[in-house]
Amino acid sequence: MKAAVYLGPEKIEIKEVETPVPKEKEVLIKVKSCAVCGTDVRIFTYGQKNVIPPHIIGHEIAGVIDKLGKDTKTDLKPGDKVTVVTSVGCQQCKYCKNGYYNLCDNPRYIGYYYSGGYAEYMIVPEEAVVGNNILKVDPNLSFPEISIIEPLSCCINGQEYLNIQEGDIVVIFGAGPIGCMHAELAKVSGAEKIIMIDVSEQRLQLASRFHITDFVNSKNEDPVKKVLQLTDNQGADVIITACSVNTVQEQSLNMVSKKGRISFFAGISKENPYIKFDSNIIHYKEVSVYGAFASYRKQYEKAHELIATGKIDAKKFITHKFPLDKIIDGINTTKSGIGLKSVIEI
Repeated sequence: MKAAVYLGPEKIEIKEVETPVPKEKEVLIKVKSCAVCGTDVRIFTYGQKNVIPPHIIGHEIAGVIDKLGKDTKTDLKPGDKVTVVTSVGCQQCKYCKNGYYNLCDNPRYIGYYYSGGYAEYMIVPEEAVVGNNILKVDPNLSFPEISIIEPLSCCINGQEYLNIQEGDIVVIFGAGPIGCMHAELAKVSGAEKIIMIDVSEQRLQLASRFHITDFVNSKNEDPVKKVLQLTDNQGADVIITACSVNTVQEQSLNMVSKKGRISFFAGISKENPYIKFDSNIIHYKEVSVYGAFASYRKQYEKAHELIATGKIDAKKFITHKFPLDKIIDGINTTKSGIGLKSVIEI
């Protein structure tokens, strides 16, 4: 089969490799699409300690069941359209026992530890089959649409903590695909006003296709002052930091309303992970600050339902498509910020 093999920072080669054969309790998927994630960009650019080359990355997967191992216990059958939950849990720790495979004490991930979706075929290992990591999807969805389920599920994970309600004012830092997904989810939850903040005018223009009421270019104006102005000096009910910038997390604390909720959705550099944190804001305003990391099966199911019913239009996020041979172009397009989601079609 043809595969894009990651060989180290800035090096991916398209190679002919042996087509995997599923063992007794494994499943073979024929991959049709795999969207490019910001994490894929980071791995390609810098490497990552849990990705050991040579390796096949890619985890925003859409495909069909090709073969089942002879002792595989599943209701799935060849030809079913599917996606794959990235987080594979140990199923022994307390988090896995509660279904939170994304917080597993001993995690292994599709596209990181296990081979991923930038290839014509991929194996779903036994532990992922047993863990119910394969999600059958609506056959009417296109494969590029299916590849949006994974990133949308991560946004759902972040917003479940925030409890966005009718009439809320929501601020989102970062007009990339994740920020735009947060905007659409906030609209579905009933947000009255959605304010998008970014330093890139190009990004803000791309985001104008979504349900956003106000755009703020923080390169040209103070985002804290602008948000306070747009909220009659009350601040925002919900703030989501969907970009990896320390200053943004600090700014979120200075524009939050009483009883406000903040999601530090995007992680920041491990070399500089600290921010100036006025804890009195948390105390006197009764503010809640949450983290969010990856997602798990139930959130994939919710993402699938939102896309399949048309409540969220997955096609609006996809701005570029590339064949597997052009995967580096897809990664570089994502890195450049000239589009939203790039999808590799296989």
